Amino acid sequence: MAPLLEPLPKDSNCRVCGHELFPDPLVRYVGMPRAAQYLPDAAGLGEDRGVDLDVRQCAGCGLVQLANEPVPYFREVIRAVGVSEEMGAFRRQQFARFVSTHGLQGKKLLEVGCGRGEYLSLIQEQAVEATGLEFSQASVDAARCQGLNVLQGFLSGDGQALPGAPYDAFLMLAFLEHLPDPCATLRGIHQQLSEDAVGLVEVPNFDMILARDMFSEFIGDHLFYFTRETLECEVVWQGYILSATVKKRPRLDLTRFQACQTQLKTELEAFIGGFPPGRVAAWGAGHQALAVLALADLGGKLRYVIDSAPFKQGRFTPATHLPIVPPDRLDSDPVEGLIIMAASFSEEVARILHKQYPGRFRLSILRERSLEILEPQS
Repeated sequence: MAPLLEPLPKDSNCRVCGHELFPDPLVRYVGMPRAAQYLPDAAGLGEDRGVDLDVRQCAGCGLVQLANEPVPYFREVIRAVGVSEEMGAFRRQQFARFVSTHGLQGKKLLEVGCGRGEYLSLIQEQAVEATGLEFSQASVDAARCQGLNVLQGFLSGDGQALPGAPYDAFLMLAFLEHLPDPCATLRGIHQQLSEDAVGLVEVPNFDMILARDMFSEFIGDHLFYFTRETLECEVVWQGYILSATVKKRPRLDLTRFQACQTQLKTELEAFIGGFPPGRVAAWGAGHQALAVLALADLGGKLRYVIDSAPFKQGRFTPATHLPIVPPDRLDSDPVEGLIIMAASFSEEVARILHKQYPGRFRLSILRERSLEILEPQS
């Protein structure tokens, strides 16, 4: 059983730039899921407890971060995106453009944090020599069983040398925000690259979270919440000078998140209250769904939570202790209402449900800060 996430001391410094954090949290979430992975099973429910998350901001660089210790498995990448055809199509197009734009055909590429090879298998379709790096030995073994070239390990700083280095390019997708010392890992990556190497790095978009008041996006797995760069450079004086305009970041005001949370809880309770007890389920056990279930206190109010990822099925949602089941439970143990909480996959899930079960369920979709009730389709 993983230890509880303890807040860092009040006078802690930024994990990236080292400057002091603002002394008081931007917002504190009480009773949240301790993590989005390694969900409790039936035997572990008695020990599972919600945790408090302190969202802090650096007074220097402005980076928003959790003032909690990282989850124990932060070195591992755990994905469930392989089940989505739409995500696979998007990644194929994205990787093809990346390889073509930078002339990487036939060159060596490293994916840092490759999980079980969900993306590595797609990037190697682009005629590159693809290698993955993953900490979890079980994930490494699973990727190798697919014929993928994957190394076991984790880049934590200087002095490390990976087999096959130097690499001409690297990918780091939805991994940087998990790392308690991202600068050390980036230095480690830098040492594995050729002089003109390029990289593709992706993190969740905190600008969107702020613009849409997505208060449920905070989870213990994600230590950092990145916005667009505030250092804007341009070339001036006949090319001799790089001129940068910088701006001091004020302390964010996230007090509106509380009002959004209260509104969404009211909408969820109204939807659930429109059915007999035990006749509503949720679809999605991702980090946003787990947070909403806890923040809206939905433990015991839903029949079950559906998720397509086999490694989540048979487990329970942390803090709220709802059973996680496969999609075919809708046939053997049907409900009348469904709340789709699948984040960017919600529309795809809704289309599948409309096609497979026309008119059978009353559907709603969890949007950024509200619940959308879908019109019935036959």
